[in-house]
Amino acid sequence: MAAMTIIDNPNITLWFHPETKIVHHQIHKYTSGSLLRDALTKGAELLEKHQACKWLSDDRLSGPVAPEDKDWNAVNWVPRVIKAGWKYWAIVTPDKVVAQMNLRRLQEEFARSGVTVKTFTDPEAAMHWLTSL
Repeated sequence: MAAMTIIDNPNITLWFHPETKIVHHQIHKYTSGSLLRDALTKGAELLEKHQACKWLSDDRLSGPVAPEDKDWNAVNWVPRVIKAGWKYWAIVTPDKVVAQMNLRRLQEEFARSGVTVKTFTDPEAAMHWLTSL
């Protein structure tokens, strides 16, 4: 079965892979505010609805996270996805150094919450890792 496209706009695309139960997003350009939050919220809903535990973040083109998005993420999104049972996160690392620093912080936070996080430079390798679990 092919991936289901959940969101597709110039900033971000969100898919769900029903056979492997993988939530998958790709950022196309700097994304913040409601566009980012909507995609993350829809992803959380997919984890909950399908009892999924894997997420692939293709963040090669992402930029720094706005302070208000960091706050929203910490207060709203993180507790929700942890409660939903998220266990494995494959991250295709961003090109921008500032964005890489933000992701390193998130990696550490999620690792403390029991999520296994692995970084990649290639989305195919990231998907292969998730499907092998």
